[in-house]
Amino acid sequence: MLTEGDKAPAFKLPSGEGGDVSLKDFAGKTVVLYFYPKDDTPGCTKEACSFRDADDVYREKGIKVLGVSIDDEKSHQKFISKYELPFDLLADTEKSIVEKYRVWGEKSMYGRKYMGTHRKTFLIDEKGKIVKIFDKVKVAEHADEVLKAFGEKGQ
Repeated sequence: MLTEGDKAPAFKLPSGEGGDVSLKDFAGKTVVLYFYPKDDTPGCTKEACSFRDADDVYREKGIKVLGVSIDDEKSHQKFISKYELPFDLLADTEKSIVEKYRVWGEKSMYGRKYMGTHRKTFLIDEKGKIVKIFDKVKVAEHADEVLKAFGEKGQ
């Protein structure tokens, strides 16, 4: 289990924008790494759009937003295009990063159990340390919640 204060696990994943993205690409910057279950579903769309709508503020503060799901690059490209998302969505089709960050696990919907990605966000400081973990995410307000935590951490 990852906790606040831990070093964020390294990763390198294909981006919906093309090419690979790794955590070390953002050394010296604050990163919001948010994990979500599936492209273009109601909750995931609200969450992505909350980050999109706050993008100017994130950019002003020098914060890089990265979304991660197990969807492939083609799915991410459609999602980015449909909602004009100004940040990278990373394709973890082999489930390596969702497992490293411990967000892959058993879920339940309508009494049916299945394996999937839990909605969870990590705020990572410029040194690669996890400064805040958001376990309970309210999708529509999440971008504002993360910005508030960024301010509270004295960033």
